[in-house]
Amino acid sequence: MTRTAFILANTRLLPVPHAPELRLHLADESVPLWKKTEEELEREGLPPPFWAFAWAGGQALARHILDAPEIVRDKTVLDFASGSGLVAIAAARAGASHVSAADIDPFAAEAIPLNAATNGVALAVHTQNVIDTDDGWDVVLAGDVCYERDMAAKVISWLAALSERGATVLIGDPGRSYLPKDRLEALAEYRVPTIRDLEDSEIKRTQVWRFR
Repeated sequence: MTRTAFILANTRLLPVPHAPELRLHLADESVPLWKKTEEELEREGLPPPFWAFAWAGGQALARHILDAPEIVRDKTVLDFASGSGLVAIAAARAGASHVSAADIDPFAAEAIPLNAATNGVALAVHTQNVIDTDDGWDVVLAGDVCYERDMAAKVISWLAALSERGATVLIGDPGRSYLPKDRLEALAEYRVPTIRDLEDSEIKRTQVWRFR
């Protein structure tokens, strides 16, 4: 079975809870899909299928961009750790001139074009690690990237450098442990519906941040 066929067989086309004008191929539960993914690839210990869910930080970023399209209109945009492609799709719908969706997960690389086509937009998909690179993006968007200490430190250092050279850098976060709030200021707050299978509550207080 191809990855595209696997995605289509194990997800449903659903509206995004906090951005219902967008639709994604989403899974209902994480553990069954995780097991099926390991069986499909004949490997154990794979990372969770992040690409199959609309995470709270991404939903908040998508909502923020759709409601304030001037943030990305006519600009080049990078959606880092894109997963399902939700934030990248929102940026394209809001009028960005070019949107790159970056994710090292090969299933994400298959899911993103499927979701983009469903929503009538085109995206460039990058599977290489873009941390510590700079392609001159005008806007860089990152949802739910501060859940693990080492990764958060690397990502925040890189995002801070992009912000310092003039990029608009926005982070969507529902209170992850390693978000450096002392370096950020909140732009907006949302109450985002989530799946209890993934989070500790069905509604997550989620904020959109930028560097001070």
